[in-house]
Amino acid sequence: MANIKVYNMQGEEAGEMELNSSVFEAKINIPLMHQAVVLNQASERRGTHESKTRGQVSGSTKKPWRQKGTGRARVGTKRNPVWTGGGVAFGPHKREYGFKMPRKMRRAALRSALSEKFAQGELIVFDEITLDAPKTKTMADLLKKVDAENALVVLGEFNENVMKSVRNLAGAKPVEATGINVYNILASKKLVMTKDAVAKVEEVLAL
Repeated sequence: MANIKVYNMQGEEAGEMELNSSVFEAKINIPLMHQAVVLNQASERRGTHESKTRGQVSGSTKKPWRQKGTGRARVGTKRNPVWTGGGVAFGPHKREYGFKMPRKMRRAALRSALSEKFAQGELIVFDEITLDAPKTKTMADLLKKVDAENALVVLGEFNENVMKSVRNLAGAKPVEATGINVYNILASKKLVMTKDAVAKVEEVLAL
């Protein structure tokens, strides 16, 4: 088990907690993390691009002129991709860019990302993060105290006041423990988690 400092809402040390070594001290697999990041980015692509084929553009299907004897090239339809106003020969069509990644691989990639943050000293744990009302300045000051202006803030459960306060900050992003992925972990310089969030993550990823 690894130990890590725990901070309170004043940005002061409030003790320590043990981290599950199978989650936060796992073997760091860079190729696996890369695959998980590609999966996340590919899944977010809309894939709504579309072009019309020769069978979809408007125009007659009549042969413009007879096959032989005119001295011109043979043509079967004015919808030919070679002609202006014709269809697109190999244009883009609607598709899904996402692909499947086995659950064990996804979880192993998450363990790698969390272990990377812990190994680099970029993991910060709070005993709790609560606000009576959305207060962006309060949240900004708190993150500044622990040198985490650019951070992914992971909460154990949805908290509207905290979510609104964090999302107003340019370098920070709030997310629930159930919504973390390899991409948003690695995209932030620091990973800020509450003790509840750590417990929920360990519950799912612990070996």
